[in-house]
Amino acid sequence: MAGEMQIPTSTDVSWWPSQSIGRPVMVQTWETLAFLHWDYDPGDVQRLLPAGLDVDTADGRAWVGLIPFLMVGVRAPGVPAVPWLSRFPETNVRTYVRGPDGRAGIWFFSLDAARMPAVLAARTGYGLPYFWSAMAVRAAPGTLAYRSRRRWPGPVGARCDAEVRVGEPLAGVEPLDEFLTARFRLYSRVAGRLVTAEAEHPPWPLHRGRVTALDQDLVQAAGLPAPAGEPLVHTTPGVTVRIGRWHAAGT
Repeated sequence: MAGEMQIPTSTDVSWWPSQSIGRPVMVQTWETLAFLHWDYDPGDVQRLLPAGLDVDTADGRAWVGLIPFLMVGVRAPGVPAVPWLSRFPETNVRTYVRGPDGRAGIWFFSLDAARMPAVLAARTGYGLPYFWSAMAVRAAPGTLAYRSRRRWPGPVGARCDAEVRVGEPLAGVEPLDEFLTARFRLYSRVAGRLVTAEAEHPPWPLHRGRVTALDQDLVQAAGLPAPAGEPLVHTTPGVTVRIGRWHAAGT
């Protein structure tokens, strides 16, 4: 983003967590992100989680994130990215959990994306709740704008229209900042069993942020109560991510 944030391009492994995933199955870059988070009663979140996962809390509260961004350079390792297929907007609704072994991770309630082939591949091959949506991401100096309307499967028309003002870079990462953004494991269910995979990337270059406009019901479409109050906002230019294979949770 001109004048505000620069996309990190280094793939120096010294930036990545020490627990290397070895041979990834996917490489991608997440750019122009906004993290919008609201705190929730843990019971409202726990009832939506599968057996084997427990809601992770900070100061006794669960947290739900609405996270729009631009996906770029999606490819398998050693394979060139296909320009149209590998670049598209995405918006996630997620929460934070502990697995059967107590390890912290992410549970996705929904992932809206603007490329139908990517949605079908992720739903069938990775067991993730992807949805096909009409979407757009715009970045101008100091401002991020996101638009999303769900097409398939339903609820058709579930939306996220957001405008976010980019703030100053974080001088230091506070415990809650880390709780909400430093997550390197994701969970899903494949063929009826709980599975997990690691995600490896450099530390987020985080900025503060402020929502200037928001019209969304993706959180409610996931089965959660409507968020209350103003969200806690972070923005970031993004990172390059390597994703490992699924394996049984707790192993």
